[in-house]
Amino acid sequence: MFSLCCQKLDEREAVQKKTFTKWVNSILARVSCRISDLYLDLRDGRMLIKLLEVLSGERLPKPTKGRMRIHCLENVDKALQFLKEQRVHLENMGSHDIVDGNHRLILGLIWTIILRFQIQDIIVETGQADQTGRQETRSAKDALLLWCQMKTAGYPNINITNFTTSWKDGMAFNALIHKHRPDLVDYGNLQRSNPTHNLQQAFNVAEKKLGVTKLLDPEGE
Repeated sequence: MFSLCCQKLDEREAVQKKTFTKWVNSILARVSCRISDLYLDLRDGRMLIKLLEVLSGERLPKPTKGRMRIHCLENVDKALQFLKEQRVHLENMGSHDIVDGNHRLILGLIWTIILRFQIQDIIVETGQADQTGRQETRSAKDALLLWCQMKTAGYPNINITNFTTSWKDGMAFNALIHKHRPDLVDYGNLQRSNPTHNLQQAFNVAEKKLGVTKLLDPEGE
């Protein structure tokens, strides 16, 4: 039982690594750069600095020249310091964790960067307001989840409660596309019993028709 749990965790980490690597490369492609290994290619801090510059549109301190450990630590620290200045909470994470290739913390760092620069600005019209009359705001992750729930409300066979199991059959991905571009998806003919087809269709349509980089593989869902 324990070995099975470990295998599942390893599989999940492999999917996360592959997905985050694709995402990083989709950003770095804007400046004609790319990485091959998420755990290795961020260790000297140079690509991490470049990634943050592309996402933020700001100039970070110039990377320190040299390939020694001290130089790598300095560069990663520059990136982490920039994130702290952006009020990004980096719990129990130091530059040595990235330089040493800590898998869990590197994945956590990339997810934190995604939340800060690609999801945080989502504002959901909940219809609820605080005492000052301002629209209720939520955490980036909660706001994204609520947005998905609102956009797919009324679609049969969909109940989005998380960012994992609720998406495995591909119906939610197709519903989101259909909600905004009903001409691209024949939602009524989709079958929950054919998740691979549903996922492949959604990812292909999103990439070819909407310009959304394909970060996931149906086999990894």
